[in-house]
Amino acid sequence: MKTIVSLILLFFVASSQPDKKAPSITSDEVKAMVNYLASDELQGRKTGDEGIDKAATYIENQFRSYGVKPYFETYRDEFKIDSINAFNVVGFIEGTDAKLKDEVIILGAHYDHIGYGSAAKSKTSGGRLTETDSIANGANDNAAGTAAVLAMAKYFATNKNNKRSIIFALFTAEEMGLLGSTHLAERLKSEALNLYTMVNFEMVGVPLKDKKYQAFVTGYDLSNMATKMNEYLNETNYLGASEIAIKYQLFKRSDNYPFYAIFKAPCQSISSCDLSNFDYYHHADDEPSELDYEFMASFINKVTLAIEAMSNTKTKEIVMYEH
Repeated sequence: MKTIVSLILLFFVASSQPDKKAPSITSDEVKAMVNYLASDELQGRKTGDEGIDKAATYIENQFRSYGVKPYFETYRDEFKIDSINAFNVVGFIEGTDAKLKDEVIILGAHYDHIGYGSAAKSKTSGGRLTETDSIANGANDNAAGTAAVLAMAKYFATNKNNKRSIIFALFTAEEMGLLGSTHLAERLKSEALNLYTMVNFEMVGVPLKDKKYQAFVTGYDLSNMATKMNEYLNETNYLGASEIAIKYQLFKRSDNYPFYAIFKAPCQSISSCDLSNFDYYHHADDEPSELDYEFMASFINKVTLAIEAMSNTKTKEIVMYEH
């Protein structure tokens, strides 16, 4: 009798526990984020312009609605570029484990773009030119990566299942030479942040063509990041190495690089665009309509699972290779 009562009690206790929800960002949610960040209203999100302030406010409001706290006193990590007021937007979710929470994962993406593109496009009606649009909206570069980080922030804020702490960093002034990420990396280093790894998301709005992998990791041979994330996903080739990325040294051209240089830790970018599968890099036609939102939602949900596993391993499994 006692055994039956115990089993019934166990059943009700288990039933009362909230189920962990799998990552389930929808294509419509991703599209809504990109549509705003890459809208004409934001005028290409150039650092120092009014549009990037609107983008930062949007990101802050998203963080606030999810329950993501500011990492600093406010969400804005402010600094100067000559006379320009610049600001990264930085959120934080503390880890749930008393020891592991001191180790930090940074998930990052740049939310700035170039303002106006050199390649103007023509809008036509019935074959007649109606207006010329030169706003470089930066949908793939990098409203897409920003949306990925926001979606992951929402997931972890909802589930609270990360033993390690996570910083969500949206960088300004990437297009001016990685200035925002350099500033934040230097600031966090001066505060003795215990950085485990930094994963940056760059141009994840379109699928690769004729590749065995779905996305690539820059600096693939510098660490076992791609290998371990594939292992966490029970996949062989979800993340791979891009020869084009190696040729153009993309590892050094995005916001992972300052963190790698300053912390000497595994800090790499994940991208699904190696410039061979997207014709509108820094072009006025980098519009929301050019992105594949079903792919984006699938990619974000998948990679979130790998980040979740990364945040919960007993030891730091992602390590730099010796060279």
